[in-house]
Amino acid sequence: MRRRVLLLLLSLVATAVVLGLVFAGSPTTLADGVTIDGVDVGGLHVKDARALLERRSGASAHRPVVFVAAGKRFAIRPIELGVEPDWKAAIDAAERQGDGFGPLRGFKRLDVQVFGADVTPPIRVLNGALQYKLQLIAKDVNRAPRDAAVVRRGLKIAVVPARAGTVLDRSAAERTLVRELAALDRTGTHIELPLVTRQPRVRAAALAQAARRARVALSGPVRLELGPTRWLLRPPRIARLLALPAEGRTSLRIGGPAAREWLDRLARRVEKPAEDATFSVDGSHVQVVPARSGTRLDVARAADAVLQAASKRRLELRVAQLPVVESAPKVSTAAARAMHIRGLVSSYTTEYGGIPNRIHNVELVAHLVDNKLIGPGETFSFNRTTGERNAAKGFLEAPVIVNGELTTGLGGGVCQVSTTVFNAAFEAGLKITERTNHALYISHYPQGRDATVDYPSVDLQFVNDTGNWLLLRTFVSSSSLTVSLYGTPAHRRVVSTTSPLVAHGVPPLKKTIDRSLAPGEKAVDDYGVPAMTTSVTRDVYSADGTLLYRNVWYSSYRAVPKLVRIGPPKQKPKKQQPPATTTTATTTTATTTQTTTQPTG
Repeated sequence: MRRRVLLLLLSLVATAVVLGLVFAGSPTTLADGVTIDGVDVGGLHVKDARALLERRSGASAHRPVVFVAAGKRFAIRPIELGVEPDWKAAIDAAERQGDGFGPLRGFKRLDVQVFGADVTPPIRVLNGALQYKLQLIAKDVNRAPRDAAVVRRGLKIAVVPARAGTVLDRSAAERTLVRELAALDRTGTHIELPLVTRQPRVRAAALAQAARRARVALSGPVRLELGPTRWLLRPPRIARLLALPAEGRTSLRIGGPAAREWLDRLARRVEKPAEDATFSVDGSHVQVVPARSGTRLDVARAADAVLQAASKRRLELRVAQLPVVESAPKVSTAAARAMHIRGLVSSYTTEYGGIPNRIHNVELVAHLVDNKLIGPGETFSFNRTTGERNAAKGFLEAPVIVNGELTTGLGGGVCQVSTTVFNAAFEAGLKITERTNHALYISHYPQGRDATVDYPSVDLQFVNDTGNWLLLRTFVSSSSLTVSLYGTPAHRRVVSTTSPLVAHGVPPLKKTIDRSLAPGEKAVDDYGVPAMTTSVTRDVYSADGTLLYRNVWYSSYRAVPKLVRIGPPKQKPKKQQPPATTTTATTTTATTTQTTTQPTG
């Protein structure tokens, strides 16, 4: 029995091997029943199959496929987008459908022959070109949805209905383009590209209430009231102030550039600025002038009030009360009193004159530093307080010292104020941290106690070390400037000593030729000033006699040259050349007159 079973099994195996060998075919040919992209390549040699596919693909590479979207046609050739099937990879996949050893290959090929096998080749494409083409198509066919809108034509209001939009389905269109351009068997002459419908955000029904409200708003004038003051807004003006629904908004409001401009103008007319607490001085006495609160327009509430009034149908109800809010001063009365500015700490006066431009500059810069409050421990800076002294602030040309020479420049006269401020701080016994003397000695300033400034590099600075606030005031008359410091008198005692003004050498001589003078004649225009030095020592004592500071300020002044004009040098007489031929002898006698002028002064 066992032998019969064994013989049967052997017979079956032998039959299977023979059957596999019968269908095995050649390993260099593709199995019958294999198709690549719908093309039957069964039984073909691998090289022949690839050549067939490449030949058919090459023939269609330049043949356009017409795509249609939103009624528009787009003819595209595969070569434009670099669309090309990978036939080698497809052949390799087809080979795997019927490969293997002997009888095993035969059974695989028998399965393919009975059931068939279609291989889809992988597609190569230039992605940049593909995306650019999709972008162009989308730009041509996309139609954005349109929201319903409320529009104004003059004083008439209308509602424009919404409209759905359609846009290219980019991802689906990409797959369609690549598939159809790569296909050897074109499925049709016109390929539809997929579109997606986009619905509007706002329908006409959602704007019905806003449209009705807009019509009411333009039906008559609106009266504005603020206390006893009245304004009248007529419909054309209201129309420019209305912001109709837009960008998904379905409500009506007061807004837009025209409304902002109108509200700004109205706010300026309504506003009453707050007044800070100030100080009134009378000699050595100081009083606090109380602060006053101001009022300003509440712009947001004012816009709402106008819209609410414009929404009323009855004329007598179309009234908007303008809302205002209180604006607080920056310096309250209580804050001013807490500064303890009660009396005179120090004062200094300098005399001035000069051309009108210089006097103007003195008055202008004195105004810039006037009423300056200096907190405890704060450093006063002349340059930071006045800012740049330029023509935009009204400064004029006047005599000024530049690089050690007297010339004309913008802001001449400013140092009159800086010198007076320095001396006020000097007499108050304050800590002076930055001071520079003038390049030239100026006799009408206190000796060794002048202070020059030059924005922004040369500054005058001092520190309020009194422990209380200081108020700097300036008082300008026609010929003098007074700078006073007010605060809580610390009763400091200031003792100063000024060293003699020492001249060094003689003024340098500066000669110029003046051809209006006779040879050898001299004229002195300025006898000059030699270089000079001096110093000032200041001792500051507290009320109990303790020495707080000992300061020494050294001042060095450049020389001013002696200016002398001299006549031109004498000219040597020219030699006369004898004539070449002489027929008549003539004798001429020349007479020379010389005038000598003695130097003046």
